[in-house]
Amino acid sequence: MIPRNRPVINEADIARQAGVPIATWRRRDAPAFRQRVPGLFPGSRILIYDLAQARAYLAGTPIPELPAGEHPDDLLNDEEAAAVLGVTASTVRAYATQGYISAGQTVYSVRVWPRRDIEERRKNPPGQGKGGGRRPGTGTGPRKAHAYEGDPRLHTATAALATAGDTPRHHIAASLAQQYGGSTRTWERLLAQASQTSPPG
Repeated sequence: MIPRNRPVINEADIARQAGVPIATWRRRDAPAFRQRVPGLFPGSRILIYDLAQARAYLAGTPIPELPAGEHPDDLLNDEEAAAVLGVTASTVRAYATQGYISAGQTVYSVRVWPRRDIEERRKNPPGQGKGGGRRPGTGTGPRKAHAYEGDPRLHTATAALATAGDTPRHHIAASLAQQYGGSTRTWERLLAQASQTSPPG
């Protein structure tokens, strides 16, 4: 999480400010730096740090504390947003593509969203209201028209088919899997369903 949308820096720019090549910095300086300055996205392969903390370390001055608590301007990555919403990270990315949440922004190649947008989505999740959820009782018809009814990825698959032209379906599925997560096989099923179904707009 980037607290309060504060300025950040990555290791390449830290090395540049320190005046050494990035390979040298990572081998010689990074271990001590990482012990003192925590990454803002623990567990992520992309390492980003608070700019003020990084500069304080480089200057040999006390490292300031980050703001405590949650704030509407905090920037969350897909995993953090998914934890708030109770969904998967790939679903968060699909929500952004289909407009269920804002498109977010990219910070050092990490896609992030303001906490306020995620909290708003949590209070008004897709599937509530018209056509949302499963009605109680046995009813007279099937509970779902198909396995992917209500799945936001179906909209993504439909949009991909509309712009794909003559591209083979398995190539489209592989591209969607790489972009949004999930398996190529799952996206092939979604594309097959999208070709038969016109989801509500």
